[in-house]
Amino acid sequence: MLIAADKFKGSLTAVEVAERVTTGLRRVAPHAEVEALPVADGGDGTVDAAVAAGFERREVRVAGPLGDEVTAAFALRGDTAVVEMAEASGLQRLPAGVLAPLSASTYGSGELLRAALDAGARTIVFGVGGSATTDGGAGMLSALGARFLDARGEPVGPGGGPLAGLAVADLSGLDPRFARVDLVLASDVDNPLTGPKGAAAVYGPQKGASPDDVAALDASLAHFARVLEKAVGTKAAEYAQAPGAGAAGGVGYGALVGLGAGFRAGIEVMLDVLGFGPALERAELVITGEGSLDAQTLHGKAPAGVAAAARAAGREVVAVCGRLALPPEELGRAGIRRAYALTDVEPDVATCIAEAGPILERVAENIARDFFG
Repeated sequence: MLIAADKFKGSLTAVEVAERVTTGLRRVAPHAEVEALPVADGGDGTVDAAVAAGFERREVRVAGPLGDEVTAAFALRGDTAVVEMAEASGLQRLPAGVLAPLSASTYGSGELLRAALDAGARTIVFGVGGSATTDGGAGMLSALGARFLDARGEPVGPGGGPLAGLAVADLSGLDPRFARVDLVLASDVDNPLTGPKGAAAVYGPQKGASPDDVAALDASLAHFARVLEKAVGTKAAEYAQAPGAGAAGGVGYGALVGLGAGFRAGIEVMLDVLGFGPALERAELVITGEGSLDAQTLHGKAPAGVAAAARAAGREVVAVCGRLALPPEELGRAGIRRAYALTDVEPDVATCIAEAGPILERVAENIARDFFG
C-alpha cells in the first residue's frame, strides 16, 4: 500500500497523516507492506513533503510579509530546490489576528529564491499558495534586483496598495542567474492576474480585504501590468491573462513576467519531484486524501492528481479525509473508489479536528479490514 496524502489543514501535516494511517493499517494487517510518500500541491506543506521524500531542509532568515525577519526553509536535493512562498510570505507568518491585504509583501519570497540560487540550484520548483499577499510579486522581484519607483523616483511602498502610485518599473537589475535556471511555477490554481477571477477578487477576502480593498487591489495590479508593459513589452499584458498569473496574490505573475518561470499544475510537478512514479509501480492500493474532499479537490488539488496518476497506471485508489462533500459518482469519476471520512467514525466535527490523529488511525483500521479482512 502506498500512502500519498496531503495535509489535513489545521489538524495534521501530510507526514502525520501518513504516520497515523500506517499505524492503523498495521494494527489490522501487521504484515502488510506500507510505503509513505506525503504529497503537496505547491501550497503550504510543500517543503515538508520534499524533506520527507529525502530532500535536505535548508533554513534562512528572510523578511516576513510585514517586513519583520522570520526563519524560512527550502528543500534541496542535488541541484534541485523546492521553494515554498508561504514559508516566507504566507498567512501563517502574520501575527495572530493581524491581516494586511494592502501592505503585505512578497519580498521574503524573493530572498528565499535567492538563497536557493546561492545553494547551487539549477532547477527550482516554486510552490505558490497560502499567501498573505496581493502585490503581484513586486516585493519578490524587488528582493531580486528590480526597482519599482513612484513619480518622484522613490521606491513604492510594500504591498499591493502602493502599486497604484507606480510610475516606473526597471527589471534590468534582476539576478542574471535566472536566465540559466529552470524555474517551475507550481500552483493548484490557474487564475489570471486581474478581473472577476483574478488574484484580488477571488483570494483577497480570505486575506482580510474588504470589497473596497478588493477593488483597489485589482486596480493596482492592472496598473502594475500596464507599467511593466512599458518596461518589457507586450508579454507583460499576455502574462497577466496567463494561467497561474493570479496565484498567491499575483506572485505567479511576477515569476512569469520577471523570472521566466513556466507554469505547471502543482501536484503534477510535486509527484515528479517526489518520485511518485517509481513508488506507484510498487503499489497495489493507493491511499490519498486531504482535510476536506469537496468540489475544490477536483480542480487541481493533491488527491485528484494522485488519483489520476494512479488510475492511469491501473492502480486502485481510496481516500481519507476529515470531511466528505462529494457523492460517490464524482469520486468515481476522479478515480477514487471510496472515501473514508473521520466523521464516519466520529460525527462531532469539533472532536474530529481536536483528535484527528487517533480517529484517523481508526479510519485506517477500517480500510485494512475492507481490503485485507
